[in-house]
Amino acid sequence: MLLKMMGLAVFGLCAGGIIAAGVFAFLAIIGVFPRLIGKTKTRNHIMLYETAIILGGAMGNAMDLYEFPILFGGVWALAVFGCAVGIFVGCLVMSLAETLKTLPVMNRRIHLSVGIQYVILAIGMGKLAGALLYFSQGMGA
Repeated sequence: MLLKMMGLAVFGLCAGGIIAAGVFAFLAIIGVFPRLIGKTKTRNHIMLYETAIILGGAMGNAMDLYEFPILFGGVWALAVFGCAVGIFVGCLVMSLAETLKTLPVMNRRIHLSVGIQYVILAIGMGKLAGALLYFSQGMGA
């Protein structure tokens, strides 16, 4: 029985690692990481980025698998985590939009030459308002 449980644990961790590697490879292919590195002008810290990506994937895999409780920070830790995840999702969405070239198509269709940043901000604020309403009404529980 112990051998079976150990085998399942190894198989589960390996499968999760493969999925995480696939997700990170997808993010690298669509240009999330190179774009962030280019925008922040931190090309000399690529090893740090790689280490953070690998550790984040491994820790996320372990946290999902073992469901560690948050022992410190409480609401503040969740707020910081939520902001970090929101920034990451925003970067991911913009990278996907650039990859699919949807912004130039949208600009041509609505004849928008100036102010695309305000359209993007309005979309993001709408998503924020919807999420706050959703969770404040207890629908997410």
